[in-house]
Amino acid sequence: MNALPLVLLVRRTAMGGLAALLLVAGFWASWDTAQHVMLTDERERGTMRVARCSSDDCFGSYVPSTAGFEPRDEVVIDRSIAEEKGSRIPVAVKPGSDEVVRTGGPGFLHAWLPLGGALLLASVVVAGGLRLPRVAWALALAGGALLTASFATLTF
Repeated sequence: MNALPLVLLVRRTAMGGLAALLLVAGFWASWDTAQHVMLTDERERGTMRVARCSSDDCFGSYVPSTAGFEPRDEVVIDRSIAEEKGSRIPVAVKPGSDEVVRTGGPGFLHAWLPLGGALLLASVVVAGGLRLPRVAWALALAGGALLTASFATLTF
């Protein structure tokens, strides 16, 4: 009996599972931030003015643009490449915290950065483990486009 078909089936199953795991993990990591950017129902939104930044976070005052919410003296946002002291950033507040996330097009793309990286990683698994070069190229191009668009919108 030839065991080669069984080995190939196990390899394809394992590589398909790994690619799926990478994509699900990228989506899950992105959704924590993306939900606040995309789901706008009764979310607190406003503008943050950057006062100071550390290596990982930026801090500043917050003025709400939605009715029924109070201004805050200090909120925190993850630092990206675009924040500078004095800049004004449109943000949404994560419920129950003083943490904010960037909104609008740049915020949407920045929120999905982990998925872009997962797409690139999954493309390598699909190309090498599943031997599906067209699917791998599609995943790589989608991930690369997402990362490039995010970088471009946050720097300009």
